[in-house]
Parts: sequence; structure tokens; C-alpha cells
Amino acid sequence: MADTTSDASVPRNVETTIAAIATPPGPGGIGIIRISGSQALPILTALFSPNCGTIEYRSHRLYYGWIKDPQTSLPIDEVLAVYMQAPKTYTREDIVEIQCHGSYLVLQDILSQVISMGATLADPGEFTKRAFLNGRIDLTQAEAVIELLQAKTREGLGLAMSQLQGRLGAMVSSIRTSIISLRAIIEVAIDFPDDDVEIINARAMGEKLEHEILLPLQELIRSAKQGKIFRDGISVIILGHPNVGKSSLLNALLREERAIVTAIPGTTRDTIEEFLDIKGMPVRIIDTAGIRDNAEEVEEMGIVRARKKLAEADLVLLIVDGTQPPADDDTRLYESVGDKKILLVVNKSDLACQDPAIFAAAFPAILRVFISAKTHAGISDLENTLFALVTGGSNWDPGYACVPNVRQRSSLEKSLIAAKRVSEGLRTDLPPDLLAIELQSALDHLGDITGETTTDDILDLIFDQFCIGK
Repeated sequence: MADTTSDASVPRNVETTIAAIATPPGPGGIGIIRISGSQALPILTALFSPNCGTIEYRSHRLYYGWIKDPQTSLPIDEVLAVYMQAPKTYTREDIVEIQCHGSYLVLQDILSQVISMGATLADPGEFTKRAFLNGRIDLTQAEAVIELLQAKTREGLGLAMSQLQGRLGAMVSSIRTSIISLRAIIEVAIDFPDDDVEIINARAMGEKLEHEILLPLQELIRSAKQGKIFRDGISVIILGHPNVGKSSLLNALLREERAIVTAIPGTTRDTIEEFLDIKGMPVRIIDTAGIRDNAEEVEEMGIVRARKKLAEADLVLLIVDGTQPPADDDTRLYESVGDKKILLVVNKSDLACQDPAIFAAAFPAILRVFISAKTHAGISDLENTLFALVTGGSNWDPGYACVPNVRQRSSLEKSLIAAKRVSEGLRTDLPPDLLAIELQSALDHLGDITGETTTDDILDLIFDQFCIGK
């Protein structure tokens, strides 16, 4: 069997034909081997024996037959094969895909034969990288592929799809076009410094800068926080004393009996983590051991873990027993949370509860929700309040070109800083050559987002996040 390990020391160039398994590991109905490059069709011709005899391959047609070992002519698997001729392919190179049975051994055997015929094992993300380098997609669309593969909710999927369709790239391109037009005027002023005609109209240029550059940049930056929430989600911890209903709340949110619930205090000895989709926002919900003094040894270990998870959480659901007035222990637990976002959950509303004003006085300045973890009353209200607390109550629009990652947001912020310096320079009659420098800086930072000015090191970091075969 040929060695299918990638050799990072071998220099890669556009003439190299690459290959990889494009389907996830593990048994499945179908597995796919993807080949891209000038030797894709010759490799297919050497390995594939069509059922109908000799054929002349036509682009984007499926052919039925067998992959055979060229040395022994023994069949490896019954397959469907498709040849896609450049440039109408994912990479804009010739591509071959071999659809075989989803056996790991079969996939490895076929890939080994492909490698033995001259292909090189693809690096992570190399197919998408070639699509970018060959101009089929810009860098925002390439990164959207990662978002698409990693999306945890339908809203996160909508965000990735919006970016894959090029909406973010189009907005950035529109801003760049406006910067270029301003820079063209500045360049004329630099070339003809002694001309009597007023070339730079500071007021008109300032208005154009404000409406076509500054405001769109600020809106994209504002969207970055929302984009991160729907892409990465948040971590929410359920905190409270023993027997207040923490595990019952977890079960109510999950709509299933995930955690053991008993009347015995201290049942939960460890943290329990599950995933929730709350209005499209990915939420990692963590149930913890009840926090109390004088716990026995195993329970104390659970309490230590609870406090560690508290330090890592984005938001705290502080749950208290609504049938009892808030105790000093509840207040101390509330104060121990620090500056994290807190949502007070008053449980057992199906029983005779205390006056809500008591809880408002004991836990001032935080939102309160009254629920019954037993009957699920108030759970929808809890989810809506949690969502509003995290997102600021803003409406989520998956069609908007949100900025989902730190790299893109950083470039936008740097571009905005440069654009603001231009705005200030127009007000203070800054020399045209200095205005031109700032405009070029803003332009370059936007180019980092779409890929026009991105360095090779940054490109490598981006595409290394992909899986092999994409």
C-alpha cells in the first residue's frame, strides 16, 4: 500500500495534482475520493474500468464501473466516477470524484492507488484554498466554508450561508470602491498642487466618507458580536444550593430526563454538560453540584468543579427556592458570582411562593424569572429572557452580512481607525499626501478580509482550520 501521509517539506505548486478522502471517517453508505489537478483524468483512466467498455469521458457525467489495481487487474470496489472539466469546478481545475462504498479499508485502498499514480495527499483545506487562489471565491467565502461545516444551529448556518453567497465580501468591496474613489481625488491634488482649481472639497469628501465608509464599517463591527454569539454560542451555568431544583431545571430545558432528581440534597456530585438551541443561539448548559458548607468529601469535589465552571461561564442562572425567603447563603452565592451576567430563576412557582418583591429586594438590579421546573411553567419565558440578556434584545437577521471571526473584526477596526484619521484630516486641512497614506491603510486592511492583501502566513493559518478533503 502506498504511503498516504503528507510530507510538509515537499514544496506545493499549482501543477501538483492533489487527492483526499472527502467524506467523514467511519463506516457509511458512500465514501468519496476527490482528485484535483491536471492529472485527475489520466489517474481516473488508469484506475477505472467502466462497465460499458471503452468510453470518452464527458464533463459532469456519472459513469458506473470498477476501480481495479493496475498491477493485478483485481477489482477494489464497485463505484460511480465523475469527471468535471475546468473551469466549471470547485477549484477551477480538473476534478475527479470517485464514489465508492463507505468502508475505511476500501477508501484507503483506492486513495493509495491514486497516490501511487502520481497524486499528492491534499493538505487540510487545500481544495478550498485552490478555489480561492484560482479566483472562484474570495477569502470571506473560503472562511464561510469553515463556518458552514461547524454551524451548531440553523441561524448559525444562515450566517455562514450569507457569507458563502458573498454578502460580506460585497459589502467590503463596496466600501473599498468608495475609498478608491476618494484616493483618486487625493492623488490628483498631489499631482497638481499649484492648480488654481479647488480639487479637494473637504465638505463633500467628508460626507462621502461618513455615509459610504465610516457608517458601513461601524455597522459591520457592531454585527461582529452578534455573529460570534450565533457562531460560537455561550456557556451557561446553573448555580444554586442543594435541592433548589438545578437538575430539574436542566431536564426542563432539555425536555428530557437527563439528570437524576431526588429529594435528597447533594444528588449531583459532578458537572453535567449538554447542548441547547435557544432561538438559534448555541448554548452549552452546565448543571453543577449544589454549593453548601460542610459537604462530605465527594460532594466537596463536585463543588470545587462547580466553582471552576463558574469562572469559565458567560452567564449564570442563579436558581433559588421560591417557597422560602432568600437566605443569607443565597445572597453570598449571588455576591460570589462577581461581574458575570446573572439571571435569577425563582423555582417552584407551582407551590405557594413568596412575594416577588422579596426577591427583588434581595437581588437588586438583575432580571428575575419565576418558573416551575416540575411543570415546565415559565420555561419559555426563561429562554426568551436569557436570549434577550445575551443579545441585548436585538432581532437576529441571518441574511445580514455579519462578521463571524476575530480576524475579520480586527481588520475592520483597523480600517475604521484609518478612515477616522482621514475624516479628522479633512477637517484640519491635513496635507493630501498624508490623507492618501491613511486611505491606503484603510484599503489594505479591508484587502486582508477579502484576500487581496493577505499574507501567505495568514492564509496558511486560515486553511489549516479545515479538514482534509475540503
